[in-house]
Amino acid sequence: MTLSDLHRTFGQVAALDGLTWSAPVGRITAVLGPNGAGKTTAIECAVGLGRPDRGTVRVLDTDPWQAGAEHRARVGVMLQAGGLPNGTRPLRLLRHLSRLYADPVDVDAVARRLGVTDFASTTVRRLSGGQKQRLALAASLLGRPEVLFLDEPAAGLDPHGRLDVWDLVAEQRDAGTTVVVTTHSFEEAERLADHLVIMNAGRTVAEGTPDSVTGGRSLEDVYFSLTRKGAA
Repeated sequence: MTLSDLHRTFGQVAALDGLTWSAPVGRITAVLGPNGAGKTTAIECAVGLGRPDRGTVRVLDTDPWQAGAEHRARVGVMLQAGGLPNGTRPLRLLRHLSRLYADPVDVDAVARRLGVTDFASTTVRRLSGGQKQRLALAASLLGRPEVLFLDEPAAGLDPHGRLDVWDLVAEQRDAGTTVVVTTHSFEEAERLADHLVIMNAGRTVAEGTPDSVTGGRSLEDVYFSLTRKGAA
């Protein structure tokens, strides 16, 4: 997956300003950056929910903006906003979504693994933030995606829940899935990332393996030195 020289403006605001980075196949790429760095806009372009003003996006060798159903079935997406229908119940929703794929995973197995069965009788509108996160992650896995985009997948989870999610994300990578995780958590990035991207002001300010990005310093120190006001 590659984003090359992306530009995207909203009025007078340049959300993306020549952004370029890639996500290696079969690896976990962690994308970090302060609020307003352009992470959400970049992911929206990568999944076909937004279109850059100029630049090139390629996911599975395809422009996602113009992609059809076959391409979209190969990509899993978990957005922070969720977009889950409030009136339904978790297992009913997952079973409905699974029917959209030719070869879905076992819904009950995924639901058990992520603890969705513990709140299966509760409507989505009554779920806690952490429960909605678990449900959204389960939904993103239903189609056995080749590329998986996860927007802060462990946000709102308790420590046990975070570990469960991190283990599951690592398993997806080990099975050959290309995973892109946006996060504000240094712990999450350090635990999961094979490849790091740090964004600031719509640009990439660092990219590479964790060792090459940090150079022996802590990730937190490197991040703040690159994203402090005026660093871009």
